[in-house]
Amino acid sequence: MGRFIILRVGRALITIALVVTFAFIVLRLSGDPAQIILGPEAPPEVLAAFRRAWGLDDPIWLQYLHYFGAIAQGELGRSMRDGRSAIEIVAERIPITLALTVPALVLKLGIGIPAGVYAALHRGSLTDRIVMIVSVAGFTIPSFVLGLTLVLVFAVQLGWLPSGGQDSWRHAILPILTLGIGGAAILARFTRSAMLEVLGQPFIRAASAKGVPWQDVITRHALPNAAIPTVTIIGFMVGTLIAGAVVVESVFSWPGVGRLLVVAVANRDLAVVQCILLLVAATMVISNLIVDFLYGFLDPRLRSAKGQKAAGGQP
Repeated sequence: MGRFIILRVGRALITIALVVTFAFIVLRLSGDPAQIILGPEAPPEVLAAFRRAWGLDDPIWLQYLHYFGAIAQGELGRSMRDGRSAIEIVAERIPITLALTVPALVLKLGIGIPAGVYAALHRGSLTDRIVMIVSVAGFTIPSFVLGLTLVLVFAVQLGWLPSGGQDSWRHAILPILTLGIGGAAILARFTRSAMLEVLGQPFIRAASAKGVPWQDVITRHALPNAAIPTVTIIGFMVGTLIAGAVVVESVFSWPGVGRLLVVAVANRDLAVVQCILLLVAATMVISNLIVDFLYGFLDPRLRSAKGQKAAGGQP
């Protein structure tokens, strides 16, 4: 078990380092922050002074070393716009984003898993076909299209809800629905597939043949085994709680981390962008790490070197 944890944690740290490195290089090759922040009419000496003050005139490898050295000390830089700490700026927006994404995650789980299980248990029925049609539609429709459609129906035509902003709880309903519907559709499809695969296994037929009540077969045998692939999707959804809100926050003018990322990228506010990307990478990696541990709990074979070889992983 100790080696299992060490391997997963080591892989997580390497992944975060690669993401940060990639983001660092791409941001510095995508444009000159001095010209974007100060404007094209800024005198050359002002541009040069700005680059010198922020270390942008150093070689990129030296900037990279300084950046990682600052991360090791817990410093993620300061905004080139107002000089505030990037961590402070991002931390102010995290609760605002979580106010959308956490209820949306609850909505995904509360609709997607029961719908998928019910559809699998009633395979071929009218309910199953309806669930699949709705899930395919929710899976294929882009979030910005779904968001604009909800705005058109509930804000413009019916006038029931506001179209954007953050003034009251009513402003959060449409963004939460936009985030939740697509995720519930994906989860319903995967849950149904996982349940159908498990229901076709010999041990399910053996349990039924022994006279075990069907309800116990489902709750004690089918659901725990179907949970293994479903946990992967849930882990991915948890990991994208912040990254997945970028488009939706822009559509509904919700002032969270996602919208901050869009503005920071447009303004080439490097420290803020890097801080958000590091947060997103850490969230996704940590969620995947938790999923790996849950795998080990749900399937003890994965905790052993022999089990990992059989699963195609590293011993």
